[in-house]
Amino acid sequence: MRITTYKTELNQDNLNVLVKEKSCNCTGVETLNTPSLIAEMFNVVFRLNKQTEEYLYMIALDNKGKPLGVFEISHGMVNMTICNPREIFIKALLCGASGIVIAHNHPSGDTTPSKEDIESYNRLKEAGKLIGINVLDSVIVGNSYYSFHENGI
Repeated sequence: MRITTYKTELNQDNLNVLVKEKSCNCTGVETLNTPSLIAEMFNVVFRLNKQTEEYLYMIALDNKGKPLGVFEISHGMVNMTICNPREIFIKALLCGASGIVIAHNHPSGDTTPSKEDIESYNRLKEAGKLIGINVLDSVIVGNSYYSFHENGI
């Protein structure tokens, strides 16, 4: 599967535009339709389970669940990162996403979601409902993975 990462920049008219950062093949992962495959992709491509600070990523998906792109949303500290729904949904809207999956790591290796993780996820889901973009899951990566969807959150 080909994984393409993007960032946003301002163009000459001071408008947000997508800019391709890099593209690579993720061997061994053909689709991203389960939380375990999502965690595997992040560990293979971004070495997310090896990072010493928290990183937050978003996968933008089309209406058939095909990845349109992967975005690094934020890079935080050892025990937290900042997430603003506006930054996430600007990127999702620019690439025409109908759904998104959020993923971040816990450098401690413990994938148990914090109270803040749960509150942020619920806030994202509500914002997504307002603009018509489904927030399908949030996956925490560490020594294993934790899926909010699989755990009924």
